[in-house]
Amino acid sequence: MKILMLSSTFPYPPTRGGTQVRTFNLLKYLSQNHKITLVTQRVRDITEAEIEQLRECVEELVVFPPPTDTQGGIVSKIKRFGQFWVEGTPPNVSYIYSANIQKWVDEAVGTGRFEALTCEHSVNEIYVRPQWKKQLRTVVNIHSSVYQTCKNQLETGTSQNQLRDRLYLPLLRRYERGFLSKFNSVVVTTPEDKEQILGFNPNLPVNVISNGVDLESFPNRQTDPGGHRIIITGGMDYIVNIDAACFFAVEVLPILQQKYPDTTLTVVGSKPAPEVLALAKRPGITVTGRVPSMAEYLHQATVCVVPMRAGFGIKNKTLEAMATGVPVVGSDRGLEGIEADSTNVPLRALRANRVEEYVEAIARLFEDPQLREQLSTNARSLIEQQYTWESAGKSYEEAIVGGG
Repeated sequence: MKILMLSSTFPYPPTRGGTQVRTFNLLKYLSQNHKITLVTQRVRDITEAEIEQLRECVEELVVFPPPTDTQGGIVSKIKRFGQFWVEGTPPNVSYIYSANIQKWVDEAVGTGRFEALTCEHSVNEIYVRPQWKKQLRTVVNIHSSVYQTCKNQLETGTSQNQLRDRLYLPLLRRYERGFLSKFNSVVVTTPEDKEQILGFNPNLPVNVISNGVDLESFPNRQTDPGGHRIIITGGMDYIVNIDAACFFAVEVLPILQQKYPDTTLTVVGSKPAPEVLALAKRPGITVTGRVPSMAEYLHQATVCVVPMRAGFGIKNKTLEAMATGVPVVGSDRGLEGIEADSTNVPLRALRANRVEEYVEAIARLFEDPQLREQLSTNARSLIEQQYTWESAGKSYEEAIVGGG
């Protein structure tokens, strides 16, 4: 099958963020049985070598330059908000839009070259014409509901700009409900997002396809290091990860350090924001930035915490930690989409949402090596059984080819 994949985010290397990880691993799987043409945009720090490495993974790679208005500016921002209000296109979508990409896609689809088209992340829907779903299979891979994410950030007080987001919320609802009609099939990562999408249109075929883990890049740990070492991972320029790291470092860690004075926290992730870098001034906290191997840092930790207070969709950071055998303590958002502590399943992680719950859960793990081993074994087994990229890729292929 000839498949056209649209991804405004350059999906290589697949260690830069959640969008890159999901897009790359799905296209890698599909390329085994199908001819993939990937249309994407380059950002400044992408090297020629990385472009060539990605080119080897697909039948055809078409790379466009990034948006010319890279600095933004107040005039451009006002213009994009006006477009959002009148036309229904959110600023983050209109910001990445490229007339050259649109021209290329229009011409390619018009020639009948492709049998299917996928949007890898919902922002790419802007390039899809409503009438196309009658001539080829159109699929949108929604990494997380933009409406539900905005709603959640307002409800939890983690919004960067509450006034703006209150204005955006009804517009995002209108936007998400509207663009769904352009697609034959919708893919989401969690049952929560499926429920949200079906609330907009109960007749849409919605497939829940989780993320996976590269088990070679995230091998199971050989030994339990013990001690009182805590790790937080994730892209540290993303608002929900920034909030999670700051919340835990400021409100939870000091209480643990009173009880266990040698407790340390390592914050591992690319592009740490100033607020995250400032955490390194606190006792026992290290901020690494991007590292060559996330697995090596996870293996050294006693506990991995995923203290997210906002952000929808399944979390790669949670799956990766579970794959390495590090005991996980996560919030409802951090454990979303994962059967970690349900009544009829083996215990795979501990859940915490309030300060005292984090302190209690982490203290239990610090003091109980048998509990650490139980979580480690059960979590790794879960990842091997349900969260491989082969499994996710197979389901994605069925959604595209099988008409699910």
